[in-house]
Amino acid sequence: MAQAVSVDVKQIVSLGGIFGPREIASICEAIAEDNTVFRTFRMAVRELESREDESPATNVRLGVCLYLLGQYRRAYDVLKKGDGGALARFYMGKALYALGQFTEAVEAYDLAQQAGYESQSCQLAKVEALRCAKRVEEAMRLLDEMAGPVRDGAEYLYQRAATLAVLQGDPDEIVGLYERAVAADPRHPGALFGLALENDRRGNDEEAMRLYERSASQFPPHVGALINLGILFEDHEQYERAAECYRRVLEAYPTHERARLFLKDVEAAREAYYDEETQRRRDRMAQILNIPVSDFELSVRARNCLQRMGIMTLGDLCRCTEQELLASKNFGETSLAEIKEMLASKGLRLGQLVGERRPPSWYESESLTPAEQALLSRPVSDLNLSVRARKCMARLGINTLGELIRYSADELLECKNFGVTSLKEVRDKLAAFGLKLRGE
Repeated sequence: MAQAVSVDVKQIVSLGGIFGPREIASICEAIAEDNTVFRTFRMAVRELESREDESPATNVRLGVCLYLLGQYRRAYDVLKKGDGGALARFYMGKALYALGQFTEAVEAYDLAQQAGYESQSCQLAKVEALRCAKRVEEAMRLLDEMAGPVRDGAEYLYQRAATLAVLQGDPDEIVGLYERAVAADPRHPGALFGLALENDRRGNDEEAMRLYERSASQFPPHVGALINLGILFEDHEQYERAAECYRRVLEAYPTHERARLFLKDVEAAREAYYDEETQRRRDRMAQILNIPVSDFELSVRARNCLQRMGIMTLGDLCRCTEQELLASKNFGETSLAEIKEMLASKGLRLGQLVGERRPPSWYESESLTPAEQALLSRPVSDLNLSVRARKCMARLGINTLGELIRYSADELLECKNFGVTSLKEVRDKLAAFGLKLRGE
């Protein structure tokens, strides 16, 4: 079945037979039914483009196909070399609309109508262009002037709902119009997108995702549906599915900047994501490492030594070697044995985290009040950081607020996937505790 459809699409594009709205619709339906047909379509367009034949009729056929592939500027330029007929004018309007040249698109639709393109299709296309040109009242007047069976059609109902939404009309009426449009044509991409958007705004994520998926399954793909669906997948931490949405946009429209940016972001977020069990294990370890050494019964000599060295938690101790402790004044073998025993009771040992970077303290711990020491001993989890920022803390071995403020902004920015947004988040969260990063 898929192979037969594929051959039909190639024939429609490549051969010199009739090429009009019906044939264009059959191409779109075939690709919507079987996404693998898209590759066949793209190859057929490349074949057509490579021919030496640049007759007006061939340019119209090629221009429309380039439009379907999202190559709007090239589509318009090729269509200009077409026969100047109704189909060429209409798709010049669609290409101009896609390029954001809404006023010019309206003019092209008028010329298409004059050349004999189906009048109601031109009028509804004008409504969309007028709305995007911020001539919303004019768009609504045009809709009001239309009469007859067209008012029960999916395209009319969709355009009326979208125009009413811009005019901030009754939300229930808008939803009702979208629902009627979907009932009239269950595959109408705009109506499905509009209804999905209304559910999205109301927090009905599951229904919104279902409708976005139905809209995005059509061809040409509804970019807004794919982008919004990707964002919802990200919100639900389904990063691979989100990435697939953005890739689909880029496959059809390789120069789409938002999709490229969102794909880059979701790939970074996916790298930062790790499974819940791993997170639980790390959280348990972080809790142990965050235990203050003051919670243990230590000799005065050992406790004073640790305080002088700025060692406040078990994590600090695990980053020290025996040699570093023994190098401290008045710290001998007896104190070392005492420390080792304390760490062993928690399944830890000296030097366990020695490979992790630990920048020098920029404050003298003995100059801090007990309240200040208690504040700096608080776990970094108290900041409630985002996944990306939290991952950076784990990568750098930062367990307490005291450890965090030993870092400068530049040092944090060196951490993988930690950018300016994460830096601002950390600064804001620290400020709530009256703290700043080193050097600020």
